Amino acid sequence: MKLKLARTAIGNKPKIIEIEKLEEDLEKRSIFYFDKDNSDKDIKGLIEYFTQKEFSVYAREIKFGLNQEDYLYEVHIVR
Repeated sequence: MKLKLARTAIGNKPKIIEIEKLEEDLEKRSIFYFDKDNSDKDIKGLIEYFTQKEFSVYAREIKFGLNQEDYLYEVHIVR
């Protein structure tokens, strides 16, 4: 499964990351930010993937502006 990481600037395109690479990065960090271009289905798939591997996962939408289009997903993944 491929997911888009949050943009670092408004004009930039989001970077794409494989779920397996995310799993490798869990040794370094446990909080990830994903772009609004990911569908809810993708985020739910991410939660399900790590829950099946016995991780605790918490995900939420973070709004950072007055426009309803200004949001990103914050996901915490811990063992």
